[in-house]
Amino acid sequence: MQILSEIEGEMASRIRAVDWNTTSLGPIEDWPIELQTTLALCLNTDLPTAIYWGDEMRLLYNDAWSPIAGEKHPWALGRPASTVWADIWDIIKPQLMAVVETGKGFRVADQMLLMLRGGRVQHTHWDYSFAPIFSAEGRVVGVFNQGTETTARLSAQRALRASEERLEYALGASETVGTWDWDIPNDSVVADARFAKIYGVERSVAASGAPIGAFFRLVHPDDLPALQSAIDEALKTGTIFSQEYRLVDADGSVRWVTAQGRVTLAPDGTPLRFPGVSFDITDRRVVEIALRESEERFRAITNSIDQMIWATQPDGHHDYYNQRWYDFTGVPQGSTDGEEWNGVFHPDDQDRAWSTWRRSLVTGEPYHIEYRLRHRSGNYRWVLGRAQPVRKEDGEISRWFGTCTDIQDIVDARDILSKSREELAREVEERTAKLVDAQDQLRQAQKMEAVGQLTGGIAHDFNNMLAVILGSISLLEKRLARGEVDVGRYIEAAKDGATRAASLTHRLLAFSRRQPLQPEVIDPNRMIAGMSELLTRTLGEHVSVETVLAAGLWKVYADSSQLENAILNLAVNGRDAMPRGGNLTVETANSYLSDEYAQDNAVAAGQYVMIAVSDTGTGMTPEVMAKAFDPFFTTKEVGKGSGLGLSQIFGFVRQSSGHVKIYSEEGVGSSIKIYLPRHHGEVEAPVNIQGVVKQPGRGSVSETILVVEDDQRVRVFSTEALRELGYTVVEAASGEQALTLIRAGLKPTLLFTDVVMPGMTGRELADAAKVLMPELNILYTTGYTRNAVVHNGVLEGGTHLLQKPFSLDQLADKIRKVLDQ
Repeated sequence: MQILSEIEGEMASRIRAVDWNTTSLGPIEDWPIELQTTLALCLNTDLPTAIYWGDEMRLLYNDAWSPIAGEKHPWALGRPASTVWADIWDIIKPQLMAVVETGKGFRVADQMLLMLRGGRVQHTHWDYSFAPIFSAEGRVVGVFNQGTETTARLSAQRALRASEERLEYALGASETVGTWDWDIPNDSVVADARFAKIYGVERSVAASGAPIGAFFRLVHPDDLPALQSAIDEALKTGTIFSQEYRLVDADGSVRWVTAQGRVTLAPDGTPLRFPGVSFDITDRRVVEIALRESEERFRAITNSIDQMIWATQPDGHHDYYNQRWYDFTGVPQGSTDGEEWNGVFHPDDQDRAWSTWRRSLVTGEPYHIEYRLRHRSGNYRWVLGRAQPVRKEDGEISRWFGTCTDIQDIVDARDILSKSREELAREVEERTAKLVDAQDQLRQAQKMEAVGQLTGGIAHDFNNMLAVILGSISLLEKRLARGEVDVGRYIEAAKDGATRAASLTHRLLAFSRRQPLQPEVIDPNRMIAGMSELLTRTLGEHVSVETVLAAGLWKVYADSSQLENAILNLAVNGRDAMPRGGNLTVETANSYLSDEYAQDNAVAAGQYVMIAVSDTGTGMTPEVMAKAFDPFFTTKEVGKGSGLGLSQIFGFVRQSSGHVKIYSEEGVGSSIKIYLPRHHGEVEAPVNIQGVVKQPGRGSVSETILVVEDDQRVRVFSTEALRELGYTVVEAASGEQALTLIRAGLKPTLLFTDVVMPGMTGRELADAAKVLMPELNILYTTGYTRNAVVHNGVLEGGTHLLQKPFSLDQLADKIRKVLDQ
């Protein structure tokens, strides 16, 4: 077909590619001139157009019309209209036949069509026309179609009409809505009778104008400061004013009103006019309180039973699950709304469950089925699903309510009963014995290997550090005995050894997931951008650092210091893997971990933020990758690495409910990807980048610190250090002794207490002290929290903690921060 061969576009290419010999249209070269001419017109226009040709009404269309076919495109090309539009054939067939039989075209506006989209029937509206295509003999051989969808426009129009009707109703409710206009330079408020009645002002006074203060007489005293502040802000900035507050009538009854308006400012910023409207919302407040109480009762009831409860809209769209559902499945809140619930079904049960559910939606019959759901453990368990429709008075279904009951024990019992008792007993006994024996052997071997590696690494590193500390102290002791004072290097060496030992314990806590995290909302792109200079300076001139930051990156909720350390450690590892220099890339992206991947890697499926650090270094062998996260495992030379870097990162990420994965190839390079769960919220504050040196603060004798520590040596150090910093210090060896001092009249400015103590813990002491002194500042210290002030490894909000061991500067800085907050 010469005409078609010269036309460009997707649909022209698709039409040329189809083997039409297998259809009633026949070879494309033999198509009649009427079809060729009309098709050329169709393909050369930007308007959505289509052609229905022949007795079977086979469908041809242009690029602009393809969105109308939706998910049926490009399957619909060349197929009979009765097949393509099976869901609406009862409507468009008579229309097409009328054109063929009469030879007259027609146009319809806002035609409602029930179309199957996305697996469910949806209401759609269309403007379209049908025109006959005549042969040379005058016979109708096809139908020319133009059309556009008007669903969105009609929805917007309906919403606008509803909004206008609500506004008209509100303005017509004379008892609840009033308007005002404030002439600001002259301080004259003119208001209508409804506004005057709401605010208890004479109608004539409001009509002629009165000072703004005349309308504040009934405002509740507790709400007046906030109202005045909001008005002042609107006068200053010209932003929209909206405030809810209470009015107290002469009889003492309280009414709620909401006032809304906007200030008109002069070019120089001077406020001129302030028009607005006030609504009496007392009834709404009463309804809201009643609704909230009703919802709370409903949630309490549904969450108090063992069954999983769910509810859907009439079309089957799931919009409610009780807490038992999330407890059972372990999925994030809201992740199974809509039609996503089918994803937690066993793959072999999905089609059957979906078919049964669709039949209930169509017929209104109760839903009853057994299927397998994925448990939070990753295993599938058998569940009994039931649902009943809730109908209106006219019989129309308004909602569906259903339950899921765990029947795995019943199913197991049925399976057991189906076997002979003797065979089952023998099989269970043999398999149990073999399994227990194998598990015991494997567990013991793994335990001994892990313990041996861990204790050997700890002993090696601590012996090195203790050697430095003991050696420095011995030399310091000898030099001082001879009266020499040039001993600074020995003090520094001892301090360095102690600091490295403290760092080792912190790394071990991170690996064991016992470190107290202090999470915050983080923008990873902002954090990495802020670290660029630090990375460049740390890695040196032979390493080229590049950041690839994804647009629209989600936020995460994690400990910013730990995350910075993880990125920096990975960057340093990458540098060490490139002894001759190379490229290091820090990349971010939004990611989704599928159910299959999550199950294989023991992580929850869902949305994550991915942070990848990649290098062009030597890469790792499969054997090295398998042990990379093991504590004290390192491929570096002796003295070049502790072997705790990756294990610390692994512990931090897993403690933050995340996932870490290594991708590496020998001679090509490595990429380590950290996945942290997405946080639905905004960044609360800019992230602090490491490397900022802060001077320790000093105290005042007017500030009294009560030090509570059961270890005498630590207590003596803390007490003398705080006195050295200028504070007044009182010490106690136990929580009971500290409470006795407070009850006797001691008024400390801050309570500095150990967490883990015999008898009364630091947390119990702080709670008791807060009863006596509600404004008392609390600072905890500990080397191991034992969950006293943390939950699931996360520090409780508003809790201050200084980890042992700590230096004088760290103590000074933390004390000052708590006192100055």
